[in-house]
Amino acid sequence: MKNQFMERAIRLAMDCVRSGRGGPFGAVIVKDGVIIAEGENRVTASNDPTAHAEILAIRQACAKLGTFELKDCELYTSCEPCPMCFGAIYWARLARIYFASTAQDAAEIGFDDSLIYDELALAHSARQIPTIQMMRDEALAAFRAWAEKPDKIRY
Repeated sequence: MKNQFMERAIRLAMDCVRSGRGGPFGAVIVKDGVIIAEGENRVTASNDPTAHAEILAIRQACAKLGTFELKDCELYTSCEPCPMCFGAIYWARLARIYFASTAQDAAEIGFDDSLIYDELALAHSARQIPTIQMMRDEALAAFRAWAEKPDKIRY
C-alpha cells in the first residue's frame, strides 16, 4: 500500500516538470492510510522560494485538519527533503518520512543544499549573507511575555 503513496508523490513531481509549473519534486501526506494533502514544487510558478512540495503539502494538511501538528501523519516525498523542508517536517511533528531520490541525486541536477548546511555550521560573521545580531535585550521582552503568558498554546 505504501508504494501507491510514493508513486503519487513521484507522479506529482513528473507532472510538475512536464507542465512547466516547477521543479521535479512532489509530496503527499497520509493519515490513516488516506492521502489528505499533496504538494508539488511551485517555486518558479509562484515566485515563492518557500513553495517546495513538502511545505505546500504540510500547509494543506494543517489547514484541512485544523491543527499545526501532524503527529499521526506520514510524508511521502519524491526526494530527500532540503534543510527548510526538514525543519518544517520536524515543526509539524510528522510521524515518518519516506523519500525516493537522495539529496545527492538532486545535487547532481543543480539542486544542491550543501551550501546551506555548510553556512549553518559557520560563525555568523563568516557566512556569505551577513548575519548581524542587534537589539537582543529589546527582543527578549517578547520572550518574557511568552514565558509569563498563562494561556499560551505550546508548539
